[in-house]
Amino acid sequence: MKIIIAGAGEIGYHLAKLLSMESQDIYVIDQNSERLNHLNAHHDVFTKKGDAASIAVLKEVGISDADLLVAVTESQNTNLTIAGIGKTLGVKKTIARISNTEYIKTKEINFSDVGIDYMISPEELAANEIEVLIKETAFNDKFEFEEGELSVLGAKLSSESLIVGSSVREINLKYKFDFVVIAVKRENSSDIIIPKGDTVFESNDQVYFSVPRESLDKIHELVDTKKIGIKDVMIVGGGRVGSKMARRLCHKNLRVKIIEQDREKCFELSDELNNTLVIHGDGRDIELLEEESLNNTDAFIAATGNSETNIMTSLVAKSKGVKKTIALVDNMNYMDISQTIGVDTLINKKILAASAIFRHVRKGRVLALANLHNVDAEVLEFFVRRNTKITQHKIKDLNLPENTVLGGVVRGGKALMTFGSFMIKPGDRALVFCLPDAIPHVEKLFNN
Repeated sequence: MKIIIAGAGEIGYHLAKLLSMESQDIYVIDQNSERLNHLNAHHDVFTKKGDAASIAVLKEVGISDADLLVAVTESQNTNLTIAGIGKTLGVKKTIARISNTEYIKTKEINFSDVGIDYMISPEELAANEIEVLIKETAFNDKFEFEEGELSVLGAKLSSESLIVGSSVREINLKYKFDFVVIAVKRENSSDIIIPKGDTVFESNDQVYFSVPRESLDKIHELVDTKKIGIKDVMIVGGGRVGSKMARRLCHKNLRVKIIEQDREKCFELSDELNNTLVIHGDGRDIELLEEESLNNTDAFIAATGNSETNIMTSLVAKSKGVKKTIALVDNMNYMDISQTIGVDTLINKKILAASAIFRHVRKGRVLALANLHNVDAEVLEFFVRRNTKITQHKIKDLNLPENTVLGGVVRGGKALMTFGSFMIKPGDRALVFCLPDAIPHVEKLFNN
């Protein structure tokens, strides 16, 4: 597959890195020589210095025989222009990074008519993820599939967790509701354990469950925590993500405070957010946070433009007894410590954007793709087509790769767990967790 990436910033770099691991033909265009040299030094990609909106430059990298053009520069208008020109020059599919989410939601304009097949907004993706996570005080990761019919939940086990010391087989016998344990990550280890029946849970394990909607309230039993309702939310940072979250949470009738350092921005937020208390101040000021009743806050979202500020203020919130803390970070290297420093969840909007784009590269009918935080693995949702290998045998006879777990299917709008004698049928939407080396094999199972 030939893929052209316009823009070698953090999204473009991360995407090129992921794709180069899979032996794709990757071409990256940017006007910054330093970025391109860094890419060349670390990854097997082709680079071209120049303006990706130039017809001549696009022709030089062979746009007419490319399968995918991804425009992820810092400029929305440039990305839309690049995608439109690329489509006219013959690329099969185009994706453009945007900042104005009105373009995604409008029905008045069909952007495919002007050559833009898909649009992604990193800020919108981050807000979507925070909105899902804010409901879950017990879990630090949550991904919903098929409008929540099937979810993947991640939690760190405390020493009091009821399943610590038990095996997967034992908890499956003890707890009489549907769920599948799909992955375990030990403390201070980068290795992912694909659980077997005799896998024993340990304190501080990061465990991921696949859970149907009707089991969501019961799954808390396994991590020994009760689901606590969120009523009061404090947001530090009134930028795009912070203001989006304030607006969404107010619509859910939550009490929201937003702290913003820029005085003029505070006036704008006050005009836009009628049901939000907007406070002018520095979110790093602990006295200010305490004056604003931080210790009575249920959830804390740090969404300033500074990763370190977001992490530190979230740690302060956690020390004051806040149940749920979420920090937005731009530095991708921080994602490796997301479950060890004390903040419930770190979110990187650029990784989210790269993951959203990556779905279009996967073979088979991939409906959705999620990358678990701090885990080098993917959760893929496939639409099951007729005459594919996955439909020809029971699960136990499929010869699945070792590093793969089937997390369930959605059939006729209802989630079903996929145990040994289960057979997947055409039309199912199947959830698969797999490590990178298993992905090609899994894709073959879902291809004709």
